[in-house]
Amino acid sequence: MDKIKTGLSFDDVLLIPKKGIVSSRKEVDLRTKLTNNILLNVPIISANMDTVTESKMAIAMAQSGGIGFIHRFLSVEEQFNEVLKVKRSEGIIIDNPYTIKKDNTIKDATDFMHSHNINALIVVDKENAVEGILTSRDLVFEDKLNKKVYEVMTPKDKLITAEYGIKLNKAKEILHKNKIEKLPLIDSNFKLKGLITSSDIKKRGKFPNSSKDKKGRLRVGAAVGVKGDFLDRTEALISAGTDAIVVDVAHGHSNLAIKTTRQIKSKFDIDVISGNVCTSTGVKELIKAGADCIKVGVGPGAYCTTRIVTGCGVPQLTAIKECAKAAGKIPVIADGGIKNSGDIVKAIASGASSVMIGNLLAGTDESPGINLLKNGSKVKVGRGMASLGANIHRTKDYEEYVAEGVESLIPYRGKVIEVINQLTGGLRSGVSYNGARNLIGLRKNSEFIRITDKGMRESKPHDIGTI
Repeated sequence: MDKIKTGLSFDDVLLIPKKGIVSSRKEVDLRTKLTNNILLNVPIISANMDTVTESKMAIAMAQSGGIGFIHRFLSVEEQFNEVLKVKRSEGIIIDNPYTIKKDNTIKDATDFMHSHNINALIVVDKENAVEGILTSRDLVFEDKLNKKVYEVMTPKDKLITAEYGIKLNKAKEILHKNKIEKLPLIDSNFKLKGLITSSDIKKRGKFPNSSKDKKGRLRVGAAVGVKGDFLDRTEALISAGTDAIVVDVAHGHSNLAIKTTRQIKSKFDIDVISGNVCTSTGVKELIKAGADCIKVGVGPGAYCTTRIVTGCGVPQLTAIKECAKAAGKIPVIADGGIKNSGDIVKAIASGASSVMIGNLLAGTDESPGINLLKNGSKVKVGRGMASLGANIHRTKDYEEYVAEGVESLIPYRGKVIEVINQLTGGLRSGVSYNGARNLIGLRKNSEFIRITDKGMRESKPHDIGTI
């Protein structure tokens, strides 16, 4: 048999500490590239899994400085709306505010506001000229749902507006002076051009580290498959405002994934993340097809059984190192295998620009699904996207389906921001231990040492009682 290579996982190594150059870990800069066009303030991405990322998770991730990718196991319309919810959640200016006509009923308005989780609608005519505003305050104690909107709205002659292009500070003055929450933006013909809200301005101060696009909206990504409607889905997601598309397939070094990447890049002006791969050859072929970022990881995820079922994969640390080297200036995402902040440090030291996390976020308030009680403790359901449960409603031959993932109950972990703060705190410490002040310095200074099983035992709490 030919000489067999050795592959290493995160637990097989440690980083050798270097002389620290920062006086506090707060000085450490965690900014990184998702792609060469998209900058993140925190190198953490929530996985495009149906028990991890929909709009609530994506909003929380972007507010924390990272980004979330909406999973593809929704209808095109549902996924479009999830992306739209993120893009409308906050921003300097809402370009296309939700509107309604004055002859619609109160029921029409309340149903729409409820379904879109909003508290106001701009009333416009057929030419999109502003005629008034309808807010939740106008509807308090209003029980005659067949009334028309114009009967309860704040009419045009009492409406406070501003010209499109107004400076943010001036808009804040108007909102404060008039004690209003919504400021419609109009042109010289009183046609609606946008909206500024007081809540969005407050969020800018509350989440200063947020990942935002050029319009001040939270960043978000979305996943598509390699078969069927992926081009139509991509077009819809781009129209909703997605910042990037991830080509979601377990085996990214395949003709289908390469073809899909090439087709999306040739038809649309959008950054594409392709994967998953674990070899330098796979990286090079996807980059040649146009990929702007490569997702690395075959089998390391908490729910994944690909290596057991297929016998295939590469231990994650080795995969990251080889793939990052092959990618050159194209960023790579370490997807899977992250159990703690130390693993994030090792992944980035190995060459990753960011990490994608599923299991650690699946039990948070913002993950899809409801909290359950088991033996008096809160839990949530988590599962791999190749598990039987995730695919039983999407395949006709489920009896012959070979699962490459499992399902489990995840302990409740609180809010996303709490998890991210713990992970980024550990990451900042890791950067400082490596004699660096940013992630570029971490990669440059990193020196790994291989450890034994006893070395790993020594690394954990040991020889003590538990509380």
